Amino acid sequence: MKIDEIENIELKFLDLDDYQELKAAMISAYTNMPGSYWKEEHIKSLIDKFPEGQVVIKINGQIAGVALSIIVDYNAFDDNHTYEQITGKYTFDTHDNEGDVLYGIEVFIKPSFRGLRLGRRLYDYRKELCEKLNLKSIVFGGRMPNYHSYASELSPKEYIAKVRRKEIHDPVLNFQISNDFHPAKVMKGYLDGDKASQDFAILMEWDNIYYQKPNKKAATKKSIVRLGLIQWQMRPYKDLEELLQQAEFFIDSVSGYRSDFALFPEFFNAPLMAGNNHMSTADAIRELAKHTQAIVQRFSEFSISYNINIISGSMPEMIDGRLYNVGYLCRRDGSMERYEKLHVTPDEAKVWGMQGGTQLKTFDTDCGKIGVLICYDSEFPELSRLLADDGMDILFVPFLTDTQNGYSRVRHCAQARAIENECYVAIAGSVGNLPNVENMDIQFAQSMVFTPCDFSFPTNGIKAEATPNTEMILIADVDIDLLRELNQFGAVRNLKDRRTDLFELKKK
Repeated sequence: MKIDEIENIELKFLDLDDYQELKAAMISAYTNMPGSYWKEEHIKSLIDKFPEGQVVIKINGQIAGVALSIIVDYNAFDDNHTYEQITGKYTFDTHDNEGDVLYGIEVFIKPSFRGLRLGRRLYDYRKELCEKLNLKSIVFGGRMPNYHSYASELSPKEYIAKVRRKEIHDPVLNFQISNDFHPAKVMKGYLDGDKASQDFAILMEWDNIYYQKPNKKAATKKSIVRLGLIQWQMRPYKDLEELLQQAEFFIDSVSGYRSDFALFPEFFNAPLMAGNNHMSTADAIRELAKHTQAIVQRFSEFSISYNINIISGSMPEMIDGRLYNVGYLCRRDGSMERYEKLHVTPDEAKVWGMQGGTQLKTFDTDCGKIGVLICYDSEFPELSRLLADDGMDILFVPFLTDTQNGYSRVRHCAQARAIENECYVAIAGSVGNLPNVENMDIQFAQSMVFTPCDFSFPTNGIKAEATPNTEMILIADVDIDLLRELNQFGAVRNLKDRRTDLFELKKK
């Protein structure tokens, strides 16, 4: 049929009244497999058990294409199953409304309607249904109708590789791959009588990136996450309590906007060193470290009382006589975890005698997995890539920079981390000056939230930005689901397209 002959196209649920036309269409579609058509009782069973899974495309009132499917508990089968097993010997008793996988048992386009991209419509419907029902994936056994021509010289694995490289044309396999299905396994003896495929089939899968594993707990992970960045003004404080009052003010402010996270800068508590200016710089920061546990404890209390996850920026901490630059994630459920600065700057090592940490990990939160890299660490791309490999969605970077060129290093590296790791990156720093604190004289900052650069995100990759060198808060919403779409369907796919056949990155 030609496009100019089409008066209307409709996608509708299969009705038993369509059976005779369906049978004729199937016979015409499988001329190389005589007698391959569903009996009326099979179609009735499918419609009774799972009406949403049985759809047809009609053009000018005629059946042009069909898609039939069931839901199965995939754990009840192994990857070496047969078509007969998955369909329960064609009874479809294997259909389970509580299952986790949408299993395709039939898709075809009537020969006279081929070339109109109708198959894509059927596949798109299945994907929408899979997402709507919160199923883990779509699975089916795919035929290789041209394999018989190459079976004497190529194994199924070699055949698939050549099809993917466009060296061999296989209309079925090419179509499935172009619709984002990926080969998972070669199966022998899947469908009796499929001589064109030499009795082989490819287990094809499409993963539902929106799938949420059923959780018996009342809490669920959020898709839209609100970030609260605190651009902290360095100013003198008479004591720890006054500094904590200022910190609580900002936590209260970002919580008032129902933020999920509050991010403080690196060494935001440095003003407390003003009272130790008579000491050497190395002794002064070790004296500052004595306040760290008290600050962390109060921040944990704030996270509970203000119902917000707090990333405490960073503070000096003494462990076994060694000085580290660390921070704490204070979750709103009362739990806490520690993170460390792994790469200390030459100045931190020379002036303070600070040591680099050894711990690199992601953190689970009620808003997904996050990572934290303190300032200089953001300039080492291997760290964020390891966090991305572990499932990180949001990277937080508390920083402290005194000059604009130092800030530019953090800012541009952080934006690169967002693009290359397909994640959000939030950076927060301090502004102002501390004339009475040696080695902490001036600060320059512009806090920001960066995104990947693709159609669903800002074209410049900047979600929100604070006014430079001004004390303020910055509130921004980020959509975690957009990261899933980017990973699968982005204009470029930095994570999926890595040449892991040439290189690998792993933690020691």
